[in-house]
Amino acid sequence: MPSSTLNLLRVAALLAGLNLPLHTAAAAEGDTGRIVIPASASQGALVFGKVPPGSKVSVEGRELRVTSYGTIVLGIGRERTGTLEIEVQRPDRTRSRERITITPRDWPVERVDGVPPKTVDPPPEIAERIRREQARVAAVRDRDDARIDFTQAFIRPVHGRISGRFGRQRIYNNKPGAPHSGMDIAAATGTPVVAPAAGLVTFTDAELYLTGGTIVLDHGHGVSSTFLHLSRIDVNVGDRIAQGQTIGAVGASGRTTGPHLHWGMNWFDVRVDPQLVLEPRR
Repeated sequence: MPSSTLNLLRVAALLAGLNLPLHTAAAAEGDTGRIVIPASASQGALVFGKVPPGSKVSVEGRELRVTSYGTIVLGIGRERTGTLEIEVQRPDRTRSRERITITPRDWPVERVDGVPPKTVDPPPEIAERIRREQARVAAVRDRDDARIDFTQAFIRPVHGRISGRFGRQRIYNNKPGAPHSGMDIAAATGTPVVAPAAGLVTFTDAELYLTGGTIVLDHGHGVSSTFLHLSRIDVNVGDRIAQGQTIGAVGASGRTTGPHLHWGMNWFDVRVDPQLVLEPRR
């Protein structure tokens, strides 16, 4: 079966799982003026929608890339409330304004004790190093490649107990820190980490101060995965990675109290919840 047909079927399945009606995969190629956007989505969600192929779509001034069969994707941040407006201009130049109502979530407090004090309250020179390193990672998340790896059904990068959940307010050694930005999966040092979906490696560094061994894997259309605290990195920037391919190994590098994988996901600079990507779309 041609890859283009496989991609159409994959996206059709994605949209169907979101309760977004889609006639057939073939219909997506030459669709009518139909726009299918979910009426609501939760904080931290990665949201898929359907517009007529060739449409121009924007969200709060950001123009979204549209696949050849009309799929769009966007992220909703942890703190976002109210509604999100999506502007659509069809190929015939008619316009539509869609709204997504954002449903709030309960964010528990999570205490993390035993963290080295210098990583919780670093001296000025270390704080500047952290700022520079975080800016390097943030820069690669600006990519907007046409690749559609994000349309795959994501798999877990490693199996184990979920030891930390996205969005929880963290207290490090009794000092409030930033909300947790991903999913922590407890596993032994050296456990292989695999790509949850295909992608392009856009960043690697084995020695970041806070996050230790770090990889960023870009899935296209602004969607990326970040893997932290690795003990080993098996890929290089520019590598094209298949889903399920080993990219590194679990470790305890950077600011951590024990071996685990931190898996974060972004839509550009918006952090989203990896667990929601793994859950079946109803």
